[in-house]
Amino acid sequence: MLICERTSVMNIENAIRGARNPMNSWDRMDSSYDEDGEYILGPNDLGLAKRLRKAGNDHRKYIRQIFVSVDITAPIYWWKEYDTYKVSTVANSTSTMHKIHSKPFSINDFSHDHMSEQTLDFMEIVVAELEKIRLRYMENKNKDDWYDMIQLLPSSYNQMRTCTLNYESLINMYFARKNHKLIEWHTFCRWVEELPYAKELILAEE
Repeated sequence: MLICERTSVMNIENAIRGARNPMNSWDRMDSSYDEDGEYILGPNDLGLAKRLRKAGNDHRKYIRQIFVSVDITAPIYWWKEYDTYKVSTVANSTSTMHKIHSKPFSINDFSHDHMSEQTLDFMEIVVAELEKIRLRYMENKNKDDWYDMIQLLPSSYNQMRTCTLNYESLINMYFARKNHKLIEWHTFCRWVEELPYAKELILAEE
């Protein structure tokens, strides 16, 4: 399971203006904001953006100045792979260490959408045991119980992080992971495809 929420794409205007700095071609800018406050690229700006995108890393520096903020909820096993991407990304997560005991454990706290029926039955036992330990910890605040929760916690436990990325890092992630065996990466890539001008600036399609 993976959910992307509260997406915000920022700084397209400044990025495109910066892309025109090398040739002092600001007078050719033809983009503007619509009635909803969305920045709409005009034909001149979009054409330049597409040409620079396809010209390679050295020429598409403006891509790094288009910023994205998003809340992602995903299992810990997916976050382990996401953490490979440390360049131009920032993430602020909900705290497992501090807040794991703050609410009852439920099967819906875990990604289980691809579990077989037999495995799901066993997972219910694990969740019930975690809840039993949590209640014991809430009663006596014994650190041994806290460690039991942390070390028993399956990697399917869902965690929410507020992530900041840019279009360059999304290019790298998209093409590295779009055919990955984890379905969560497919969901992530579909989210990328829906970002403003993703087709032209991230996927480099016409």
